[in-house]
Amino acid sequence: MRFRIPLIVVVLAGQLVSHEGAAQILDEAMASYRQGDFVTALRDFGLLAEEGVAHAQYQLGLMHQSGEGVPADIEEAVMWYRLAAERGQAEAEKWIRFAIAPDVVEARIALGSMDGNGNRASEIDHETQDAARLAAEQGDPEAQHNLGLMYAVGDGVPEDDAEAVRWFRLAAEQDYAEAQYNLGYMYAVGEGVPEDYAEAVRWFRLAAERGFAEAQSILGYMYVLGEGVPDNPDEAIKWYRLAAEQGFAEAQYYLGTMYENGTGVPESLVNAYAWYSVAAAQGEIRSRDSKDRLARTMAGSQVAEAQALSLEYWERYVVPFR
Repeated sequence: MRFRIPLIVVVLAGQLVSHEGAAQILDEAMASYRQGDFVTALRDFGLLAEEGVAHAQYQLGLMHQSGEGVPADIEEAVMWYRLAAERGQAEAEKWIRFAIAPDVVEARIALGSMDGNGNRASEIDHETQDAARLAAEQGDPEAQHNLGLMYAVGDGVPEDDAEAVRWFRLAAEQDYAEAQYNLGYMYAVGEGVPEDYAEAVRWFRLAAERGFAEAQSILGYMYVLGEGVPDNPDEAIKWYRLAAEQGFAEAQYYLGTMYENGTGVPESLVNAYAWYSVAAAQGEIRSRDSKDRLARTMAGSQVAEAQALSLEYWERYVVPFR
């Protein structure tokens, strides 16, 4: 991955911040950020980040990842997360590790136990655990996958990533799409196996080709990042769209960012707003903020057109999958 230094840092280079003044500037930057004044927040975070203030570096990562005041840029976000993590910022370290799965708060929760809107599924009860193990040992791929989840999250069994990988692999090799996705995820984050993006992409692709929306979405993301595959906006759009049209909110959000930035598609604020809107209606928090931010830059007629398109997308791409 190639990281680029943002222009704002180049401009601010050499402007030293005293230790005494840093805390005040950081407080003011956070206040600007909360008020939606992203221009001021970027300026102040950039000044502090250049001087090595870890929390400011982390905040710049968040803003670049979410497209707040700047075009969404995952590579830029990861660069700032890395700088913050090197200075001990724990939250930044977490985001580096899970950069390819941006909605993940904890990797283990993400492993198949979240629905399309990021909600935690109910824990597996003991009766299900026993049944899953028996059926898994008899070769049932769904049971093997469920047993893999149990080991991944430590639900009723000791948490064991290597054992999770073993069961995911058994199910994945029987073309069980969700296991293929989770096995890919384990390779992507290096849990239970060495980190290997190319191998992750291989499993994501198998699941994506079977129509598994989460895999389609993350495969699109890998094409944006150029991890395990050459970066290719056209391929990213293809996979994001397939997932978005199955009602997957995260893919709808990222498809919105592609339209907003004109990446892989002609720039269209109307389409961006529409995709943000349907994702936000499903609880995708970043989409809500992006939709509101975008509305402030659009003409009234554009917003009206986008709202009508949002309703069309909702009826076509969300309702049938609820």
